[in-house]
Amino acid sequence: MEKIAILHTNDIHSHFENWPRIKRYLINEKKKLEEKGYFVITVDLGDALDRSHPLTEATDGKANIELLNEIGYDAATIGNNEGLTNSHEQLNHLYDNANFDVILANISDAKTLKIPSWAKEKKVIKTPQGNSIDIFGLTAPYQSTYKLVGWKPIDDQVKIKELLENNDEESVKILLSHLGVTQDRLIAQKFPKFNVIIGSHTHHLFKHGENDNQSLLAAAGKYGFYVGEILLEVDNNKVVSKSASVVEVSSLPEHDGDEDFIHGLEEKGEKLLAESKVAMIDHDIENGLRGKPEIVTLFLDAMKKKAHTKAAIVNNGLFLLPLKKGIINKNDLHQILPHSMHVTNTSLSGADLWRLVMEMQKNWKFLIQFPQKGMGFRGKFFGQLNYDGIEVDENNNVYFDGELVDFNKTYEIALLDHYIFIPFFPTVAIKGQNNILYDQTLRDLFADYLSDKFPLE
Repeated sequence: MEKIAILHTNDIHSHFENWPRIKRYLINEKKKLEEKGYFVITVDLGDALDRSHPLTEATDGKANIELLNEIGYDAATIGNNEGLTNSHEQLNHLYDNANFDVILANISDAKTLKIPSWAKEKKVIKTPQGNSIDIFGLTAPYQSTYKLVGWKPIDDQVKIKELLENNDEESVKILLSHLGVTQDRLIAQKFPKFNVIIGSHTHHLFKHGENDNQSLLAAAGKYGFYVGEILLEVDNNKVVSKSASVVEVSSLPEHDGDEDFIHGLEEKGEKLLAESKVAMIDHDIENGLRGKPEIVTLFLDAMKKKAHTKAAIVNNGLFLLPLKKGIINKNDLHQILPHSMHVTNTSLSGADLWRLVMEMQKNWKFLIQFPQKGMGFRGKFFGQLNYDGIEVDENNNVYFDGELVDFNKTYEIALLDHYIFIPFFPTVAIKGQNNILYDQTLRDLFADYLSDKFPLE
């Protein structure tokens, strides 16, 4: 009987404030387990990085990989933050210096249709007592967005069937899943060959695991609040017993120097970003959740120019801070617009444009103080909606570029890709022809606009 332990992290999202304690725990716990006779494997489930942190933004995530290298992970898969907030080129080089294997079976290059050179479909680990452990990795296959950065996502259900058919030998099968809890439970029901499914993406927490069909599901929440531990007893490639638990990172001791280390990472990122100067403005440009502050007016104009439209719509809560008089640099814009969002060129019939505006008119007061989270939004509240090029009169007539909307015509407006995914404006997703302009984040788009409007002297 061989004792095997798996230590796992997931969805850290550049929450470096937890990293010093996570690092110490993983290194020390591995030693303790080995002293107890365990063979130890350490894995990460993806979304280790998040561009809302200045150092991640400044280094395109490579600083995060340097930190992961300090642990001695055996394997990791990617999350949507690695896959979709980096360009194709940035992702191709993200793991250049990684000292761990990236396991990813369901993303291929859109041109070659081959798995990227930095990834493996599976990793086989032979244990000291001759057991074989197969580690597979899958990430959420966002069809509409991966193709925009040159990747071809493969449906996880299709890929799993193929993987298991091609790996039918007797082994302990571990799935690193960045698919979410619903998919994990579905996989456990449909594919009981997986002994363990370690989950992430939906930030769910199983403090003691979840036994589902023949599989043990494990998950450790989000932001490095927890670290997971799975204990197995294996006899001749058969799992005899299995259990899962987590440790709460806040319960672990802090050390002198932790706080300086955490602040140092942020300061380093801010300094690197601040080196890129963008514009010179001669007055303060205010933000605010209500009304139509100048920063919103400017951004609406930037959206129209980017999407080549006569109208744009945006919510005030997008802007976390004002623009201060003087030189504006990329660190300023990162603090103002930390979101992983993009502008869309959205085409709608006149009837559907009218319906969308009615949805917005119905919801706007409720949304001002709505605490929006997730789906790329990194602010606190949604804020007031503002239009440019669209007007509504007291009879709910909608005007586009000064003319009454013709229900039989087609109109193009600039929106945020965020509006496709949130539930308040269903017309965008259901009726809109949404061309996401994925080549620039909002802060990069605004940087280009400001540099033209307020050039450096």
